[in-house]
Amino acid sequence: MGYSHLFEMSTFLEAFATPTGWGFILSLIIIEGLLSADNALVLAAIVNKLPEKQRKKALLYGLWGAYVFRIVAIGVGIYLVQISWVKYIGAAYLLWIAIKHFWDKFRASGDDDGEENEEESGLQKLLAKTGLSLFVRTIITVEMMDIAFSIDSILAAFAISPNPWILIAGGLLGILMMRLVATVILKLMDKIPELENAAFVLIFIIGLKMILDTADVYHMSHMTFFIVLIAVFAITFVINRVRVSKNAAH
Repeated sequence: MGYSHLFEMSTFLEAFATPTGWGFILSLIIIEGLLSADNALVLAAIVNKLPEKQRKKALLYGLWGAYVFRIVAIGVGIYLVQISWVKYIGAAYLLWIAIKHFWDKFRASGDDDGEENEEESGLQKLLAKTGLSLFVRTIITVEMMDIAFSIDSILAAFAISPNPWILIAGGLLGILMMRLVATVILKLMDKIPELENAAFVLIFIIGLKMILDTADVYHMSHMTFFIVLIAVFAITFVINRVRVSKNAAH
């Protein structure tokens, strides 16, 4: 298993020569973008401590590092995801991060960016003791943050499709989009803040889908998944319009 599927023409054609394959790739790009837009700003804040000439280099090296990690993780994951208990753990993690997101919102316990910045600060203090240059320390920090940010996206991707080409294309294009249009996505999320909740609703549904598939209770068809995806975003926009109208009325 592992990367052997990459060399099968049927796997390649399933990903790039069918509407379903492109539908899955687009789904992964959207989910990656929504989950990671704010993370891109955290990475930007990290590299801003460098001289201007080194900032683009640090982000570029970080981007390539994220690509390498994603490909390795997909290769290992294709093997591991065949094991039922691994699937259950992955699905449980997706359900947990979705529930935690809404629980934190309900408790109004503070924002996650502060926690991420604390982790980042602790990591940088640790690296400072190594005697490495600021540039090297910054690249290592960016790589570590990329890995941390990628875990939920990778698990969601495996729950959507086991096809390695779909996973690689969706994941790598998603990372690139995160870096290039993070500001645009964040502006869109400022105008429609409900999109953040929509992303975690999808994560919950994907986690549930993974559990039901693994337990052989219910296998969600491709068409059903795409209908659910469209329905979640349609309901999100309706909720946003209702909220905006209410605010305007007041």
